[in-house]
Amino acid sequence: MKYVIMIHSNPQPWGHPTPDYLPDYQDMPQEQRDRLNAEFEKMLGELHERGELLTGEALGAPESSRLYRWDDGKPLVTDGPYSEAKEHLAGFFLIDVDTHARAEEIAARFAGPGETVELRPTMWPGGGEQ
Repeated sequence: MKYVIMIHSNPQPWGHPTPDYLPDYQDMPQEQRDRLNAEFEKMLGELHERGELLTGEALGAPESSRLYRWDDGKPLVTDGPYSEAKEHLAGFFLIDVDTHARAEEIAARFAGPGETVELRPTMWPGGGEQ
């Protein structure tokens, strides 16, 4: 079953890895930040070794996005972001796991200070549970 893990964040300035630009993370002692970074890298390695991590990508700043809507029978293009929000989609990971419970276990490990993590099943053949 395939799932997308979406990382919602609002680093200032916009940058990656996003925690490096978030006050909640920056306020932590360096030792704790180093431990969290090491745990995250270890988790990514384990997911890759198990064949569960298919891909992931960091996204550019919301201000660099372009929005396409349908208006009066033709596409209307505007600058992003989509809406004023405290957090924006900062990046995603695509995973392929055996169960929904495993997807939830992995998504919980992606959560970090100052970020929101969203887990959503895909609709592709062999995708997540409906």
